[in-house]
Amino acid sequence: MNRPVLSSLGRNIQKLRLAKELSLSQLAQNAGLAKSNLSRIEQGNGNPTFETIWRLAIQLGVPFGDLVASEEPLFGENGVQVRLIGQGDDNPRVDVYWMSCAPNTVKQSEPHLAGTTETLTLISGKLLAGENNDRRDLEIGKAYTFAADNPHCYQTYETWATLMMVITYPKQDVSV
Repeated sequence: MNRPVLSSLGRNIQKLRLAKELSLSQLAQNAGLAKSNLSRIEQGNGNPTFETIWRLAIQLGVPFGDLVASEEPLFGENGVQVRLIGQGDDNPRVDVYWMSCAPNTVKQSEPHLAGTTETLTLISGKLLAGENNDRRDLEIGKAYTFAADNPHCYQTYETWATLMMVITYPKQDVSV
């Protein structure tokens, strides 16, 4: 794991441990870890396995995501915030973003490269999205794919909306 992830993981574990009034020794013992290993993890050091993080999540009574949640800032403007989660380097290229939209926000997006699609999965809230002439109310947990090479829009209602956005670019001719 990289440094910022380990640092966030350590802070999250320590914050949850202290909120549950558990000592370092108690949590380490309950999770089957050496106290020194847990101490290193909380300090943002060490190299915990997924299994170790899962055991800690179980002992703290929280979802895995609560431990690995990042505190990295989001890039944002006009009520829309995005964080790049990952970029592929295959053909076609695929980029994945975490996106949050403030209540009563309308975000118009210009067309992307010809052949580009967006797949949105709503995580929370309510969102109207898609091509300008074919917008849809998204359902939580359901994926919606549309042509992003046309003007498109994201519109929230009275609450924040959080979603995962996958942008798939057109396959490039690499025979040159």
